[in-house]
Amino acid sequence: MAGQQTVTDPNTSIPDYEYREVNSTVFHIGAFRDEWLKRLKPSDYSYVEEDDDTFEDNFVKEMGVSAETVAELKSICSLQSLRCHPEDQQPDTDVVPPDSTLKTLIQRKQRRDIKAKKGIKNRHDLYADELDHFIVSRNSEAVTDMVPEGEVILTINIYYPAIFDKFLSKRPHMTLQVTGSHFLTDLRDAICCVSDLQVGGEFSSTPDVAPDFICKDVFKSAFFFFEGVFYNDMRFKECQDISTTIIEWAKERNFPPYSQAKMEETQFVDLKIKVGFPYMYCHQGDCEHLVIITDVRLVHRSDCLDKKLYPLLTHKDRVLTHKCAVCNVFIGRWLTTNDQLAPSSPCLFCDKCFQMLHYDAKGNKLGDFQAYPYVDPGAFN
Repeated sequence: MAGQQTVTDPNTSIPDYEYREVNSTVFHIGAFRDEWLKRLKPSDYSYVEEDDDTFEDNFVKEMGVSAETVAELKSICSLQSLRCHPEDQQPDTDVVPPDSTLKTLIQRKQRRDIKAKKGIKNRHDLYADELDHFIVSRNSEAVTDMVPEGEVILTINIYYPAIFDKFLSKRPHMTLQVTGSHFLTDLRDAICCVSDLQVGGEFSSTPDVAPDFICKDVFKSAFFFFEGVFYNDMRFKECQDISTTIIEWAKERNFPPYSQAKMEETQFVDLKIKVGFPYMYCHQGDCEHLVIITDVRLVHRSDCLDKKLYPLLTHKDRVLTHKCAVCNVFIGRWLTTNDQLAPSSPCLFCDKCFQMLHYDAKGNKLGDFQAYPYVDPGAFN
């Protein structure tokens, strides 16, 4: 592959490119963090901002200039010198000048005009505003349990399962931030997948009997796969080591040996990973998600410092909902097969259309068909 670099020692704490602009070489997250803490001064990653006097003193020492030169630079490069209007006549920042020549302002005005014609915001805009408000509110100073200084933060993309849709599986379903002290089970519990909400069983004879369980309550086994190690979730007695089958299959075909570990006993600082490399999260037997760690860095004072909010959701994709095949208004809640009353097999119905079409006034079943509760992927919107 073009741009391939020499692979360095897998135990190194300083990652390098394995494939340029694609992924790094293998490195240990804990050693990577420790290496940064050795090279940086405590003031570099401290949450306490430097005051003006301390900043000026450090600037004089590092740049080798006099204090008079720093004072002159402050007066010339200050924000006040960039003001294009009197200080007592503050302009309205929400009003875009109609005769502006800046491309950014022209595009901003076009978007504002389009939104003004619509009159109301769509669900996508409302959701984006909700995330923005959450981002602002999460940096509150009244934080009781703060992320410690020098902690490492990982940005992780979780993709749609491969069995879901060929197009959607190439887009990240959600983006999460976790700290190095989090366990892999914390990430597993934060991942939202429609497979966990499905209800197993056929309920055409008893559609009014609401099942009191979902697949996540019954099939609790899952694993992450990072760099030849299967991290299995073994927190509950119902959990099984579902990676054993893969390991035995690999042994029979002379693949490199794989190892196993417990998800609930492994922190992110214990992992060896490649940034930008696709790994896997598997649950519900064969529901497989790509997991790509896109960034590993030290926490900054501008980050969310409330440890209780992590794993922190920073992006969530939205998908179209599947409507009822009859009314095309409400979201599908039932999926039928071998249904002579349906236009296709399988077919989706909302609750009302399903009951009216397949049962009489006394609730007796009409015809021979199978009905399964259906959870729409749009439930996570």
